[in-house]
Amino acid sequence: MTPYDALMAYDRDTQALAQVAGRLGWDQETMMPRGAADQRGEEMAAMEAVLHARRTAPQVGEWLDGIDDSTLDAVGQAQMRHIRRSHARATKVPAALATKLARLTSVAQGKWAEARGADDFAAFAPVLQEVVALKREEGAALAAGGDLYDAMLQDYEPGTTGAELEAMFSAMRPVLADLRAAVLEAEKPATLTGTFDEAAQMKLSRHLARTFGYDMQRGRVDKAVHPFSSGSGNDVRITTRTNPVDPFNCFYSTIHEVGHAAYEQNIDQAYLLTPLGNGVSMGVHESQSRIYENQIGRSRAFTGWLFGQMKETFGDFGIADEDAFYACVNSVNNGYIRTEADELQYNLHVMLRFDLERALMSGDLAIADLEAAWNDRFKADFGYAVDKASNGVLQDVHWSVGLFGYFPTYSLGNVYAGCLHQTLRTAVPDLDDHLAQGNTEPATSWLRDNVQVNGGLYEPRVTITMASGMEPSEAPLLDYLRDKFSAIYKL
Repeated sequence: MTPYDALMAYDRDTQALAQVAGRLGWDQETMMPRGAADQRGEEMAAMEAVLHARRTAPQVGEWLDGIDDSTLDAVGQAQMRHIRRSHARATKVPAALATKLARLTSVAQGKWAEARGADDFAAFAPVLQEVVALKREEGAALAAGGDLYDAMLQDYEPGTTGAELEAMFSAMRPVLADLRAAVLEAEKPATLTGTFDEAAQMKLSRHLARTFGYDMQRGRVDKAVHPFSSGSGNDVRITTRTNPVDPFNCFYSTIHEVGHAAYEQNIDQAYLLTPLGNGVSMGVHESQSRIYENQIGRSRAFTGWLFGQMKETFGDFGIADEDAFYACVNSVNNGYIRTEADELQYNLHVMLRFDLERALMSGDLAIADLEAAWNDRFKADFGYAVDKASNGVLQDVHWSVGLFGYFPTYSLGNVYAGCLHQTLRTAVPDLDDHLAQGNTEPATSWLRDNVQVNGGLYEPRVTITMASGMEPSEAPLLDYLRDKFSAIYKL
C-alpha cells in the first residue's frame, strides 16, 4: 500500500471509533439511566484515550511525511488537509489532558443538569471552574503562544478569529437592537392559547422531518431536554422536545435539527467514514439548520401549509387564518431562552455568550463573577432582569461539556444562511409556490447540491462563497430581517 492508502485505511477505523463515541453521547442524552453517569464518564474517557492514541500514533506522522500532497487529486488533497490539521492538533494536546477532559466533561454535564433543575449556579460553579481550567490548559497547548480563544475556534470554524467575529457582531448588534426596539413598540400579533397533545406534537414533528427530506431509514427522532443532532453518514439521529402549551418549540426544534441531519445524510457517500464525510464546520452546519428552520420553515408560504396541518392535527386552535398564523409563528416577545428566541433576537443571545466565554478564556472574568456578569449583560441587552439561573447562566449545556468557541458559530451560521437564502431565491424563483404546498424539495435539493454533498471538501468560507456566489457578509441577513419584520409589524 502507498502511504496515502495506508493512512486512509487507518483513519477509516479512527473515524468509525469516533462515531461510536458519539453514539455514547447520544445515549447519555436520551436513554441512559441517571445512575450510570459516573460509569459513562469512565467509558467516554477510555474512548477518548483510544482516539487520542490513534491520532497521535507515530505511524500517522510517518505516513504524512511520506505523502506529497501535490501528487493527489482535489479530494485527496482535502483529505490530507483535514488529517494534517487533526494530527497537528492532537499532538499538541497531552494524552492525559485529553482523557481527563473527556472524563470531567461527561460528569460535569450531569452536574449541570442537576444544578439547572435546582436553579443553583453555586452547585455547578466548582465543576465549571475545573472545566475552564482544563480548557485553558488545552487552549494554551493549541495556541502555542497565540490567542487561546482563537485556537479553540479552530475546532468549530477553521480559519476564523475572535477579532473577525467581534467586528461582524459589532456591525450587527446595533441594527438588531434598533429593529427589536421598534418591533416591541408595535402592535403584537395573536398568540397561541390552550394545550396541544404532546403525542400529537411528536407525530406531526416526524411528518415535518420527512417533509424536509430526513431519511428515517438512516435516522430516528427522540426526545431530549436540549434538542440536538448526532452522527453522520448512514446513522444520523435527532432529538426534539415537547411543551403542551408551545407546539412551535417542538416543530421548529425538529426542523432545525433536520437541517443538521440532512447535511450529514446528503454528503457524498464516497466520503463515508473519511474526514470529508462530516459537515465542514459548525458555522456551515448552522447555516443549514437555520435556513431550514427560518427562511424556509417560517416563511409565509410554508407557514400557510403548516397552518392546515395543525388544524388537521389539533382542530381549531384559535388562530383565525394563514396570515395571522404567519405573524404568530414569527412573533417577537420578551424571553430568556436562546433556543426559544425569535430570529430577530436570537443573535443578541449568542453575542452575550460570545463575549462572556471569551472573557473566561482570557482570564478577565472569574467563575465566581459569571452569574452576575450574565445577569448584568442580559439586563443591558434586553431591558429586564433574569429571574432564575435556569433562565440565565445555566440554560445551555455547552460550557459544561467544554464547548468554548462553539456559541459564535450559531450567529455565523445565520450570516451564512442569509447569503445562501438570497441566492436560493434567485435560483428558484417559484419557491413560494412549492412551499405553499408543503413541498420543500426545490429548496432542500438546491442546498444539497450546492452545499451538503461536498461535506468537508472545501474550507468553510469557500463552501459558502461557492454556493452563494458572494463572500460571506452580514448584509443579506440584516436586509432579510428588516424586510420580514417591518412587513409583519407594519413598521
